[in-house]
Amino acid sequence: MVTVSLELSGPDASRELIAAASPEHPSLLDPEHRMGALFGVVNIPNVVWIDESGAIVRPPEPGWPGGRHQMPKEMADAMPEVGRAPNAPEAPVDGPGQWDVLGSGQDRGSYGDAIRDWVEHGADSEFAMSPDEVVSASQPRSSAMSQGAAHFELANDLWRMGERDAAIEHFNASHRLQPDNWTYKRQAWSLLGRERVGGAYGQFVQMPVAGEEADWPFDSDFRSDVLVTDLGGYYPKTL
Repeated sequence: MVTVSLELSGPDASRELIAAASPEHPSLLDPEHRMGALFGVVNIPNVVWIDESGAIVRPPEPGWPGGRHQMPKEMADAMPEVGRAPNAPEAPVDGPGQWDVLGSGQDRGSYGDAIRDWVEHGADSEFAMSPDEVVSASQPRSSAMSQGAAHFELANDLWRMGERDAAIEHFNASHRLQPDNWTYKRQAWSLLGRERVGGAYGQFVQMPVAGEEADWPFDSDFRSDVLVTDLGGYYPKTL
């Protein structure tokens, strides 16, 4: 088992979280989001199953080691009052709430059991896919997706160079071209959270702080986009 942190801000952005988890397996850093470019990862947590020969057994999909967990109290207490992006889409009347959407789709409690079944039975596991099934289940790459990936890569490079406004322009372009790519969105939004809120949990404030909505430079924000996502759309059910 290997875990990978998709985060362009450098090792310190992930170090404390990795240390808190005390993993016994390798924990890698992916500041350039190569997991997205090479495997098609579009959200976190995503899991890719790869066998001893290097063949993909299941393409990227939502997965967890156990059941649903509550937000740590210290994290909840550190969250400021937040608003919404000025141009964010309106939530549907009587639509599902944020936590309803985030908790729907892939079953968290049974995912670890599926992995253990594969470890025990290998290719004979009911959860192991054939190469043709892997290709069929993998996301297609349209020209719009390729353009979105190019904008995202440019945005990352520009942000590292300190060209903030230009980076945000390319982040927004990548979001419009790949609207279902949550790693693209959350990476950009978290940079603003870390910049404006700071502290141990600033990166998780992925929407404007209340009173600062007019200064939010992105087309939308995390909560607004979640609220217009169908049940099962944020973490699609694949098992």
